[in-house]
Amino acid sequence: MEVSNSLIYTPLLINPVSTAGVSTKGEPSVEYFICVKSIKINEKTALLKASLLSIDNNGFGGTKISTVNPYTTLEASIYKAFSEAFIKEAISMNITRVAPVAPFDVCFSSKSMVSTRVGPRVPTLDLVLQSETVYWRIFGANSIVYVNNDVACLAFVDGGSNPRTSIVIGGYQLENNLLQFDLATSRLGFTSSLLFRQTTCANFNFTPNA
Repeated sequence: MEVSNSLIYTPLLINPVSTAGVSTKGEPSVEYFICVKSIKINEKTALLKASLLSIDNNGFGGTKISTVNPYTTLEASIYKAFSEAFIKEAISMNITRVAPVAPFDVCFSSKSMVSTRVGPRVPTLDLVLQSETVYWRIFGANSIVYVNNDVACLAFVDGGSNPRTSIVIGGYQLENNLLQFDLATSRLGFTSSLLFRQTTCANFNFTPNA
């Protein structure tokens, strides 16, 4: 199976201001940014403040990809709109909400979830990129984390007010998604969950052809 044939591409952006802990004034960020224009839950657009999704002249806002953050963090108002929309859709799917388990604010009874090839059946999430037809779909395997046998939580956390970057896509959301950083053409190729194709990153053979 040649998974790379199914890659979807979106431009890699340059933040004009470094987001590193130590940097030189005027130095652009070397981290990977992409343009998320909206977020959909079960194909319904969450009401977000659009200005937070763009990088301003001071380097604040926008969306970056991080392997340092274990879970995706969202600016407080984005998190509120996102989580409320997710809860509404989950309840409509007869998924039962339960008490939160730190560091997560939104948790559900795992007994009320049905297992599928791509994780528990929960509302699908779409990060809509440069156009409505280009989006990164996130299924239950990357949106829900089991904290014990009975409780599963929404694997996104509140990043607080006025964070440097509005959305930081964390490691859990990247698991078993193939990413191709094409620096020569400044674009990111990505798949949705490889579980949908009945494979995982662990199955890849990276040995060069003789």
